[in-house]
Amino acid sequence: MSELSGTDFRNRARAWLEQNAPRRGGEQEPGRADIATQKAFQARLYDAGFAGITWPKEYGGQGLTNAEQIAFGQAARDFALPVGAFVIGLGMPGPTILELGSEEQKKRYLPKVLRGEEIWCQLFSEPSGGSDVAALITTAVRDGDGWVLNGQKVWTSGAQYSDYGAVIARTDPTVPKHNGITMFILDMHAPGVTVRPLKVATGAAPFNEVFFDQVRLPADAVIGEVNDGWHAAVVMLRNERVAIGTMAAPRTSPLSYYSLSGLAARLGTDADDRVRRKLAELYARERSVQLFGQLLREEAMAGRDPGPRGSVAKLAGAELGVFASQVAAEVLGPAAAASDRDEVRAVLNAMISAPGGSIAGGTNEIQRNIIGERVLGLAKDPGVDRSTPFDQLRVGTLRRG
Repeated sequence: MSELSGTDFRNRARAWLEQNAPRRGGEQEPGRADIATQKAFQARLYDAGFAGITWPKEYGGQGLTNAEQIAFGQAARDFALPVGAFVIGLGMPGPTILELGSEEQKKRYLPKVLRGEEIWCQLFSEPSGGSDVAALITTAVRDGDGWVLNGQKVWTSGAQYSDYGAVIARTDPTVPKHNGITMFILDMHAPGVTVRPLKVATGAAPFNEVFFDQVRLPADAVIGEVNDGWHAAVVMLRNERVAIGTMAAPRTSPLSYYSLSGLAARLGTDADDRVRRKLAELYARERSVQLFGQLLREEAMAGRDPGPRGSVAKLAGAELGVFASQVAAEVLGPAAAASDRDEVRAVLNAMISAPGGSIAGGTNEIQRNIIGERVLGLAKDPGVDRSTPFDQLRVGTLRRG
């Protein structure tokens, strides 16, 4: 693709976005009330040729090149695309099905998520497992040609409005914990699936706990191979960490350098040398994370798997959020808690939410282990659970007397 055609595609995308998308200026968590709006926008985005740009045509994609994808990203930077409900499906289960799914699964599910007809979530974490995803105790037991799912997941974003989910469950407890897991496609509206919201410190409820009570799964719900679900989970976690780590925060984010420097000027705290130094450091850190994220995105578009380096981006992004909240505290000063200004309250809410970034998608400690072992080549921590059959482990609620 020539530079001229890339420019043409970017200009065409920008012209369409000018007519159809709002400018950035305060994106909110998608809720039930606006799901219809998001679905309608995603459908228009697809019809205009700007959804699934590099996905194969036979699965609903546009079949274009990485150059077009980059050009669209450049055009979309200044717009608040109302597609938050599709971020997980398009960034995690979708690419996993594209890589590991059957031909029937690709043709059935991928076009519908691209067109905005169906929303997906990811169901990995469990109350008893913490950051040890492979310690899951949700089970899927064979029943005839299908399976019966029982157990619980937690911290599931978007479960309340999702149509389908990618769930991992233990299908063979007699082998080591990483070997007896299978990934399934779950109909979130199936009998026996119960979704309950989890309210966080800001008062919002972006997460959910999900219960499975004798939920029937058909034989063709398996993603990849039976008992090879850890491989599928690694593929999805890789996509998740790259997606989180390379997701550039808009300039209008309450904790961005752009927002905080402007707020400091309005509050008069920019006269403080300490505040100015902190803002300068925030700019440098923010720009570094953005550039590393851009590198990973362009490598992925060129066909180079970022692999465990996605954990570097994810860790850097999480630490940036915590540092930005510390800078925000300097900008606001002690009187902020009593302020009734909307822009101040938005910053305070963002500060309360910031520590969550060190947990979502795998804790900072997990990311450091991955970086140490798989990027730097350091020795793994010793662990007897790597070779011991799962049903002989003291894991979660499985306690032996």
